[in-house]
Amino acid sequence: MNKETKLRARPAAITLTPAAEARIADLMARAPEGAIGVKLSTPRRGCSGLAYSVDYVTEENAFDEKIETQGGTFYVDGASVLYLIGSIMDWREDDFAAGFVFENPNAKGACGCGESFTV
Repeated sequence: MNKETKLRARPAAITLTPAAEARIADLMARAPEGAIGVKLSTPRRGCSGLAYSVDYVTEENAFDEKIETQGGTFYVDGASVLYLIGSIMDWREDDFAAGFVFENPNAKGACGCGESFTV
């Protein structure tokens, strides 16, 4: 007797706001040749230990989480997913600054400038 198993789609580790998706579309429209998407990772740096880094990616890694957006493919570094589960990524601009902003429920603290965080 075979049991049918229904696989439920796993929610993405990170939620992108419409502004973040629009920025990814803008980045992909100007991407260097060979870029297949944009990737978020959390390299070790900064005064709190981990930083957010968004870069073009030229090849897919099987361990990365892949999120399809209307503007292009967004990847989350496989080694960073655990630090980012439940996060919201936004793009904000004002007269003085523009950049991706993260609401990360896993962050236990951040440096004063907001460039790095600790979990």
